[in-house]
This record gives sequence, structure tokens and C-alpha cells, in this order.
Amino acid sequence: MKSIKTLVCTMTLAAAFSMAIAAPANAGPREDIVAGFGARPANPANGKKMYNANYGTGKPDTPKCTTCHGATPQQGGQTRTGKAIDPMAVSRTSDRFTDKKKVDKWFLRNCKGVIGRECTAQEKVDFIGFMMSQ
Repeated sequence: MKSIKTLVCTMTLAAAFSMAIAAPANAGPREDIVAGFGARPANPANGKKMYNANYGTGKPDTPKCTTCHGATPQQGGQTRTGKAIDPMAVSRTSDRFTDKKKVDKWFLRNCKGVIGRECTAQEKVDFIGFMMSQ
């Protein structure tokens, strides 16, 4: 009887351990969205360069992200029409990059407006990675 209890206990611990390894500890909607892009791991330094770059290849009135989003990701911004924009930094706006439809909509619109083309999957991952680090 003792060996059956030991076996059951061992199997239960093994199952719990394998589930802990299989599921990332801090997976959530943001991480699911990033994983869905199918790109390499984020390079936040590249995301920072994107945020601060002066492209000049999109719309003339929006040459860079900071035109509307503020000088730093921790600051709020303002649309061209004067509407307030919450800070891009995840530490300041906790639900930022957690709604896939919004993420797709705003990357499509803003990448075309600022860069003059759609962002690549890697650019999106790097950008989100930078904002997650802020």
C-alpha cells in the first residue's frame, strides 16, 4: 500500500512540474499577441530606435511616433485633432497592447502614417518589447 501512495505522489508531482515548465509564469494577452507575430524575441533597443526615429517617409505632419505620443513613452500625447493619448509605456497604461484588434488597427494606421508602410512582425515585437520595458 505504501508503494502505491508513493507512486501516486510521485506521478502527481511530476505532472505538476511538467505543467509549470510548459506554461510561462507571466503569459497573458500581451505575450500571446507578441507570440502570434511569429518573430524572433523582442529587441527593446530596436523598439526604442523606432519610437525616436524621424522617418520622414510617411505623412508630412507625422514624421515620427513622438509627434503624437510624447517625447517619452511615460508621457501622454495628443492626436493631430487635440484628443488626449494615454502613455505608451506599459508601466503607465497597464492595458496597452492587450487587445489584438486594437494592436493590429493602431500598428497598421500608425506605421503607414509615420513610416509610410506597414511595420514588419519583428518591428512590432521590438516596439512592444520596448514599451513593456518602460
